[in-house]
Amino acid sequence: MITVPDAASVADPERFGAVFDAHYEEIRRYIGRRLGLDIAEDLAAETFLVAFRRRHRFDPARGGVRPWLYGIATNLIGRHRRAEVRRYRALARTGPPPDDDGHDQRVADRVTAGVTVGLLSGALTGLSKGERDVVLLVAYGGLTYDEVAQALGVAYGTVASRLSRARNKLHTSLGMEVR
Repeated sequence: MITVPDAASVADPERFGAVFDAHYEEIRRYIGRRLGLDIAEDLAAETFLVAFRRRHRFDPARGGVRPWLYGIATNLIGRHRRAEVRRYRALARTGPPPDDDGHDQRVADRVTAGVTVGLLSGALTGLSKGERDVVLLVAYGGLTYDEVAQALGVAYGTVASRLSRARNKLHTSLGMEVR
C-alpha cells in the first residue's frame, strides 16, 4: 500500500519518489481525461519533473501535496489548451475514447457516458478556461473546493462562483432547467 507523502517527502530529493508513487497514476488519469491518453504519460512525467524542480517552493501551510500537483498539471494542460478544446469538439462528434480503467469500470462508464458524452463535450467548449479548469478538477480530479482553490491559486469564493457559472452554462447548453 502506498502511503501519503508528507511535506518532508517533497522537500527531500531522496524521498520525492514517495510523492511520485502516491500520485502519479491519479495525475496521469486526470491529464488523460482532459487531453487524451496519447499525451497523458508525457505530461504526467513533466508534472513531476516540474514539482521536483520546484519542491523548495512547496508550502505545506497552503495545503497538501495532491492539490499542489493538480495545480502544476492544470498549468501544463493550459499550454495544451487548443488540443483540449479540439478533443472536446471531437468527442462531441464521435463519442468517448477508450480509457485505461479496469474492464468493469470501462463497461459501466461507456454505457452511461455514451449517451451524453457528445453533448457534454460540446458544452465544455463553451466554458471559459477558468470555468473548465474548476469543473474538471472537481469532476475528474475529485478535488474539494479548497483543493481546487489551492491548485489554481485562487480564492475559495472564486472557485464557487466559477463552478456556479459553469453549472448554469452547462445546464443551458444541455437544455436542462437552470435552478
